[in-house]
Amino acid sequence: MTQSLAIIEYLEETHPQPPLLPASAENRARVRALAQTIACDIHPVNNLRILQYLGREFGATQEQKDAWYRHWVEAGLLAVEQLLAAHPGTGVFCHGDAPTLADCCLVPQIFNARRFDCPLEAMPTIRRIVAACEALPAFRNAAPALQPDAE
Repeated sequence: MTQSLAIIEYLEETHPQPPLLPASAENRARVRALAQTIACDIHPVNNLRILQYLGREFGATQEQKDAWYRHWVEAGLLAVEQLLAAHPGTGVFCHGDAPTLADCCLVPQIFNARRFDCPLEAMPTIRRIVAACEALPAFRNAAPALQPDAE
């Protein structure tokens, strides 16, 4: 099985408790839109394949690739921040007071943003939500450093 969103939706369908999607169609659409903004708009331009291409095809230095990464992550996360901060459905988490599919996408993106020293000061809603996620055992146990294949 491949692609994070497909895997998470598969888990949602096969292990529906706790639910990662809200009950109403409107709220499910919002959560999916938040998740797709992260997984489809931010992540693709910053994955390893793209960063390697920048170096191989354009001779970009590590410093230039890091600047590329920070630029696109910051632009994308600022858009997510606006979506979250402006919506009454945002609660403790991206939508409401329980983690959703959107939170499952946000936390690893923030892990990567921190790894590349992306500025997060202008994103108080995101920082608050990520802190709430990281306080939960499920998110703490999913941290990259705790995985069996961690380097």
